[in-house]
Amino acid sequence: MTDDPQTRPNRLDLGRVFNEVPELYDRVRPGYPDELFADLGAITGMDRRSSVLEVGCGTGQATRTLATLGCSVTAVEPGAGMAALARRRLASFPDVDIEGSTFEEWDDRGRRFDVLVAAQSWHWVDPSIGWQRAHDVLSPGGWMALLGHVVVRRPGEPEVYAETADLHERFCPGNPDWGHPPLEEEVRTTDEGWGLVDGPGGLFGPTIVRWYPTVQWFDGDGFADHLRSLSLFRRLDRDVREPLLDAIAERIRSRMGDRASRRYLSVLRVGQRAE
Repeated sequence: MTDDPQTRPNRLDLGRVFNEVPELYDRVRPGYPDELFADLGAITGMDRRSSVLEVGCGTGQATRTLATLGCSVTAVEPGAGMAALARRRLASFPDVDIEGSTFEEWDDRGRRFDVLVAAQSWHWVDPSIGWQRAHDVLSPGGWMALLGHVVVRRPGEPEVYAETADLHERFCPGNPDWGHPPLEEEVRTTDEGWGLVDGPGGLFGPTIVRWYPTVQWFDGDGFADHLRSLSLFRRLDRDVREPLLDAIAERIRSRMGDRASRRYLSVLRVGQRAE
């Protein structure tokens, strides 16, 4: 799964939130830079002999890259619609197995893995269970890797929320999650630990953190579709969400030349299993 860690609905609603729009989610969500996976392999020693557990594979965006590296991948995904789409997309990879479950309830059947990867999904896992489970299912010397995207802005650059804040307040006033994305330079200073998720205590060693600037470009309708895939907007009542997104699309067409960016810092956080 992917979603902004700052916007966390009840974990029990996870499957419902994203299963509503698996194809849309797959089409509009950002992928991960090749450099990120190259660094992941270099840091962990991951190669064709490695076994990888992916927690929350969603529609299989990161899974595909892991599979093309030749790894054996077991992917755990709680959303039936998301898992079904991932199975279709990855049917040509015989060493990828997608199992339907939350990570907390998943039956590992005694299997142990060299690397655990969670691509923008770990914030959905109950930390009181997840970190210990991650430690338990990794082999000695195994690695934990969190992949993610942080939406950012740059000074002086047109940014959609700045252009549409009045629309957000008009259609859904006082929403505590409305707000400008942080500045890219501010986010780059958060290069210690595991980010916004609760930490694992002594279960994993010090983290290695790498940043990768990426950007998506959309027209107005495409940007509205992107927002439709985010839990922050999916949790709105439809009769609030759709007029808001239609207004945002029109604002992008009329004031931004029908071209809007979604700027990210993609991030890799890696730590080794403590013995």
